[in-house]
Parts: sequence; structure tokens; C-alpha cells
Amino acid sequence: MAIPSELNALIERLNQELDTIEREATAGLNLARVSMERFPNNFTLVQLFAFLNTSMFFAETSRRRIQVSVEYLSANDVIIEEKIQEVGEDLAIELGQVLETKITVGRVKTRLENLQ
Repeated sequence: MAIPSELNALIERLNQELDTIEREATAGLNLARVSMERFPNNFTLVQLFAFLNTSMFFAETSRRRIQVSVEYLSANDVIIEEKIQEVGEDLAIELGQVLETKITVGRVKTRLENLQ
């Protein structure tokens, strides 16, 4: 049976936000590398670089969690309302974490841009 449209919309939103995190984190990592070449012993730059790397890992892990949720729903021919509710709640929590990470990645990237 097909996944309900509300969950599909939530999954699509999650994937879009994760794409943004990956794009912004990649740009931030490139900026951090340039700054770290100029200031190799700057602890703050090292922390920012590590955060951006962790954010990339977070995005990858989130995508796996989403996939597991989709597989959980698709495991049976009949989708039970309780399973839909459970997956919806899990994905909503995931969205909150993704949005928090996206905001912080954006701030870190802006901070690094201001160093250039």
C-alpha cells in the first residue's frame, strides 16, 4: 500500500532541508579550509570545521533514518493507522532536529564568510 500523502510531503520537506544542510555545510567547509590555511592554530576555526563535518554526518544519518521509516511502513501490504502515527511523530521530531541544524549551519557559514 502507498504511503499517505501527508507523510510523503513530510519526507520531501525533510529531504529538501537535508539538501540545504549539505549544500551550506559544504560551502562552509570550503571557507573554513581557506581560513585554516591562514590561521592553522585557531581553535575556533577547528571547532567550526568539526561542527560542519558533524552536520554532514548528521544529514547522512537522518537520510538513513527516513529510509528506515519508509521501509517500516512498507513492510506490510496493509498500513496500520498506529504505524502511520508512529512514523509521523518520528519524522516530525526529525524535522525539528533538521531545522535546528540547518539554522546553525547557516550561522556558521555566515560567520566564516565574514572572515574572508
